[in-house]
Amino acid sequence: MLPHKKISILVVDDELSIRESLSGWLKRGGFLVETAADGFTALAKAQETHYDIMLIDVKMPEMDGLALLKKLKENENEAAILMMTAHGDIQDAVEAIKSGAYDYLLKPFELEELNFTIEKMVQMQSLAMENLILKDRLATVTRFENLVGQSPVMLKLFETIVDVAQTDTTVLITGETGTGKELVARAIHAQSPRCYAPFIAINCGAFTEQLLESELFGHEKGAFTDAKYTKKGRLEMAHAGTLFLDEVGDISMKMQIDLLRVLETREFTRVGGTATLRSDFRVIAATNQDLQEAIRQKTFRQDLYYRLNVIHLQVPPLRERLEDIPLLAQHFLRRYATETKKKIDSIHPKALEAMQRYSWPGNVRELENAIERAVVVGKGRQIKRGDLPFVVPGGAAELGELSLEELERQHIAHLLATKGSNLSNVARVLRINRSTLYEKIKKYGLSH
Repeated sequence: MLPHKKISILVVDDELSIRESLSGWLKRGGFLVETAADGFTALAKAQETHYDIMLIDVKMPEMDGLALLKKLKENENEAAILMMTAHGDIQDAVEAIKSGAYDYLLKPFELEELNFTIEKMVQMQSLAMENLILKDRLATVTRFENLVGQSPVMLKLFETIVDVAQTDTTVLITGETGTGKELVARAIHAQSPRCYAPFIAINCGAFTEQLLESELFGHEKGAFTDAKYTKKGRLEMAHAGTLFLDEVGDISMKMQIDLLRVLETREFTRVGGTATLRSDFRVIAATNQDLQEAIRQKTFRQDLYYRLNVIHLQVPPLRERLEDIPLLAQHFLRRYATETKKKIDSIHPKALEAMQRYSWPGNVRELENAIERAVVVGKGRQIKRGDLPFVVPGGAAELGELSLEELERQHIAHLLATKGSNLSNVARVLRINRSTLYEKIKKYGLSH
């Protein structure tokens, strides 16, 4: 028998000769061995000491082996149980297997048979431990901060985030709408020395030039008609932390000049103010636009581009990491099943197959919206293909007998997923104003 110095065994038998012979044999094999003469003693020892394996005789006075086994399982004891029984008590041994025992030996048994069985139990426990370690590693790999993925391109991105986070260098994140650029920015912040300071995000495409100036720099009371009080800007709020400029490609040329000056000096003045303020922040910017093309079109300043693009991270579209779809879908399923308190815990293979055939123009955000809707409208414990109206060949919705309201909800949700958080673009496509769009988003409970 191979030595297993770290494997501990408790031998439980009311016969002293059996306890002594088994104990001596197992100790010579390199195991740590203790004994107990009855079920009550064994139960007390198991509550105080961890045993990897327990050899338990079925027939014992007062508390027999089956009763002891059941008590151990009630106490969630994790020891592997090997029962010992006489030929006439095989039915009890079978019952023990049903109750959670690993195996049983018929008395009298050869010690070599005991060796073989215990070796199998040791191997089983070793494999179980390796499985736990692998699961733990997989959880680390597939979930980095709030990013989910196990494809090679995502694993490489996770590694890069860790490296980039340790510096204070400006980062430009590019990628299509809905790929998770802000999640990447938040992951960089969370891994950085600035993680205990604020992460301040601003969507540059969601504001007019005047409002963006006020949001970034802040304003003094009376600076303009609605300025009824002094307001700190995002630059001040990000002091000691990270400033995330989302959709930076949408900034006007005038604001680009002002922003460049701030990035070079970290000094600025509030709108309507005269005092020069200073703030210490790291800048992470993101865009779904081709900024080099914007430079050629003279809509984006080259000097600002170079200032932002010190380190460049590209977030891949979902269609380039199809192997992540099942993982992402299950991740969102757990989230929305918990939020809605619905007992939906799996996705039908046909639904997964349809998801992996779809091109996902709205990327991860569109997938999240599709799973959220599937959880809301789905019946039973499983998401089916019919619950995913956006995930069909060609991207067309399966209309069926949907109401006009449901059609409107689906169309707005699809636009939000594909157009991102730029509500002006969504409103323009729908030919409604932003306030009407806000009302519909609120009415239908959509995320944006």
